[in-house]
Amino acid sequence: MFRKLFAVIFPLSLAISVAGATDTSTTRASLSAADVLARNVAARGGLSAWRAVQSISMEGKLGAGGNQRATMAVPPQSGKKVTALPSDPRPKEEIQLPFTMDLQRPHKQRFELLFNGQTALQVYDGVNGWKLRPYLNRREIELFSSDELKVASTQAELDGYLIDYATKGTQVDLVGTEKVEGRDTYKLKLTLKTGQVIHVWIDAQSFLEAKIEGQPRRLDGIEHPVEVYYRDYRTVNGLQIPFLLETKVLPLDDPAARVKDPPVPAEKIAIEKVQVNPKFSASLFMKPDVEAATAHHE
Repeated sequence: MFRKLFAVIFPLSLAISVAGATDTSTTRASLSAADVLARNVAARGGLSAWRAVQSISMEGKLGAGGNQRATMAVPPQSGKKVTALPSDPRPKEEIQLPFTMDLQRPHKQRFELLFNGQTALQVYDGVNGWKLRPYLNRREIELFSSDELKVASTQAELDGYLIDYATKGTQVDLVGTEKVEGRDTYKLKLTLKTGQVIHVWIDAQSFLEAKIEGQPRRLDGIEHPVEVYYRDYRTVNGLQIPFLLETKVLPLDDPAARVKDPPVPAEKIAIEKVQVNPKFSASLFMKPDVEAATAHHE
């Protein structure tokens, strides 16, 4: 489950957009990457509005534990019948786990997840990270692994990747236009200063983010591509917030594979409460102790 906490932080840190104008121009196809970015920034409220946001707090429910994947059929061997692999023992329906996520410039994050009456915790101060995993009977604060530090360090600032993208050292290219759930979008290729490449799809009418490429998910020992969809935008303090995020793990398209990769149902994150510029204590993003680790938001 702890790997999934990192997967949650990535889309949530991009889920804030400031409300703005829409576009109904018939010349959408002729827009350049710079045009799309300019309209995205304008639709989200402009640079001055975003630079005034220093902290954000979100609360909601995270779907976890679902097992609705189709049973994988094993190709028959000569003279034998087709069999099926044993099903995963996890419950078929997702359980909804309460979470709180706090973000503060520069690049600080705290994520709490309540599971079976116990609080799992991730804290990142912009350089170092700590975790608490009571659901694994680990009741001591642990350091992030090198892989976890790498993921945390490459996640977006609280204003996302596109605001002040040049200052952040990001190169943006327009790949083209695509349909996302029946709507026209611009597909952007973002090359971060680390060399990491991420794709973002911008709605051609609202110029808000419709979809983003997420962190790959390992299933059955194989890395699968991931897409995160932003839905149910609502206005909060002048900010346009997607209150529903759906993560889709994509099947691998391998015509040579003997076993067809079964589809994985979307996982949902429902945001219920958002605070803009809350006042956080400095200790919130420092190394926690076990006793105080869950004191916040109780």
